[in-house]
Amino acid sequence: MRTDLHCHSTASDGALAPRDLVQLARKRAIDVIALTDHDTIAGHGEALAAGRELGVRVIPGVEISALGAQGETHVLGYGVEPDDDATRATLLALRTTRESRAKRILTNLLRLGIRIDFERIKAIAGDGMIGRPHIARALVDKGAVSTTQEAFDVYLAEGKPAYAPNDALDPLQAIDLIHRARGVAVLAHPAFTHGDVDALLGSMIGHGLDGIEVYYPHHSLGQMTRYAEIAREHSLLATGGSDFHGLTQDDAFGFGEIGLPAGTVEALDARIAARRG
Repeated sequence: MRTDLHCHSTASDGALAPRDLVQLARKRAIDVIALTDHDTIAGHGEALAAGRELGVRVIPGVEISALGAQGETHVLGYGVEPDDDATRATLLALRTTRESRAKRILTNLLRLGIRIDFERIKAIAGDGMIGRPHIARALVDKGAVSTTQEAFDVYLAEGKPAYAPNDALDPLQAIDLIHRARGVAVLAHPAFTHGDVDALLGSMIGHGLDGIEVYYPHHSLGQMTRYAEIAREHSLLATGGSDFHGLTQDDAFGFGEIGLPAGTVEALDARIAARRG
């Protein structure tokens, strides 16, 4: 069974509409995908309908941006289906925080002599949740950089001159939000978290973290081995995915190419069922 548990669509900062993402999964013989758009569940309805039609199982998910002592952290939520108004309102409010962050990044770029209007970013994002990839595309269009990767390397990545932190939940609040939405909380790509990852994991595990994204395209074999051991030690899920956005050739090639151990989806299903029970 081919599986990809970390994918993005135009509901946030991916290149493909939710239905088109499912169609690509079908074309590549991927059996199961999780739609994990940044800070939004807006693409779920379209993706789930396409999945039923095309014979691809879609797990409704989300990737919550968090900010804590270790810097920016991303927490994946699997099986999220909020059934209360307060949780839905919190998810909707995350759009405002993303717009606020984008405006601060644009202010930083202006200080560097690069002017990009916020309306241009909104136009690139369309109905999707605004993210740094949209600003990266605007930088390419303006000729300030040659590629979106260069935009991150020079301006937008954490520690670079135009970077601005998210007005985000902290990692423990992100876990709480996902649990309130009846989902399972998994730390995304831990090797790309700045600061003391062990301290971060310790606090999150103590707060009810359900899993670690062990299998990730940019994790080394040693990192995957280490995170898998931590998952086993603490009875956590070990998940994985390509983090597909569809923005580059390498990114597109990687969709569905992450090999997950047998039983990964079944273990995730069991944890989701327990969370809803």
